[in-house]
Amino acid sequence: MDSVTGRIDVISDAICPWCYIGKRQLELALPMLAEQGLNFEVHWHPYQLNPEMPAEGVERAAYRLAKFGSEEKMRQIDARVAEAGAAVGIEMRSGLMRRTPNTIAAHRLIWLAGEEGVQDAVVDGLFRGYFSEGKDIGDAAVLGEIGAAAGLAAERVAAMLASDEGLEIVTARDAMARSAGINGVPSFVMMNHVLFSGAVPAEQMAEAFERAWTVLSERAQQPASK
Repeated sequence: MDSVTGRIDVISDAICPWCYIGKRQLELALPMLAEQGLNFEVHWHPYQLNPEMPAEGVERAAYRLAKFGSEEKMRQIDARVAEAGAAVGIEMRSGLMRRTPNTIAAHRLIWLAGEEGVQDAVVDGLFRGYFSEGKDIGDAAVLGEIGAAAGLAAERVAAMLASDEGLEIVTARDAMARSAGINGVPSFVMMNHVLFSGAVPAEQMAEAFERAWTVLSERAQQPASK
């Protein structure tokens, strides 16, 4: 197994289509970096695009109509997202999506998955479940299925969701991202420096990560000024 060079932290929300697309671009960028001898661990962190969303979520069509103003605008947005998704092998099936969920529980599942070493699989399952399969990822039963498919014990997920476990951690990290000035996702962080936001092409990602690693590593090795 290749030795790990460092880590990339991704701040995202499970209902952000650009975060899903950004994840695929990142998966294409990592092998490019590995060819340069740079191997990164990836860690996922919470951000709520809709922090005031009711716990039970809302009916998606009405919510989006109120947000975007017209069905024509909604169709244009969906078409742009679908095209960008298809370019990286994602089938965005907006016609299956019925609810816009509150994502706190999904972020708690991602946190638990990070503790158990299956975070990437859970993040992928949430994105795929919501955008390609139309699942309500605010529903505890759906989250249990996604967690189990990723390798988490079903009873462990159920117990976590039935309690407040992870809630304080997730809300604190969400607040930390906002206090750091992050207002768009996905945002990519290295050594506590926000490098860029958005689902940029893999080649650009790889270049940005390689350049940032070189600069930040050299800076970290410099003696502190007195």
